[in-house]
Amino acid sequence: MLGRLGYRADLVSDGLQAVEALQRQMYDVIMMDVQMPEMDGVEATHAIRHELSLARQPYIIAMTANAFADQRRTYLESGMDDYVSKPVQPQMLLAALKRIPLPAV
Repeated sequence: MLGRLGYRADLVSDGLQAVEALQRQMYDVIMMDVQMPEMDGVEATHAIRHELSLARQPYIIAMTANAFADQRRTYLESGMDDYVSKPVQPQMLLAALKRIPLPAV
């Protein structure tokens, strides 16, 4: 889906791999599945927010089937920047990607 929207994406299997990938290279955006083995999305987000410098912080979009308002608030309060519910609808994903602030030039 991201490829069809013109984005290049890397895929990892769990939150620990996401944190490790960020230590090797910078990413602008992370589509963070909330429920993953090894380290869930909330734990991975905490690690990213605490381990990476401010200059290397990616925009993190939570992805989960938990579409309740209180869950959305929980994910945003955990350090994620946005939220897309599953099953992911292309127009909702595109809307979330368009909300990413552009870097200052």
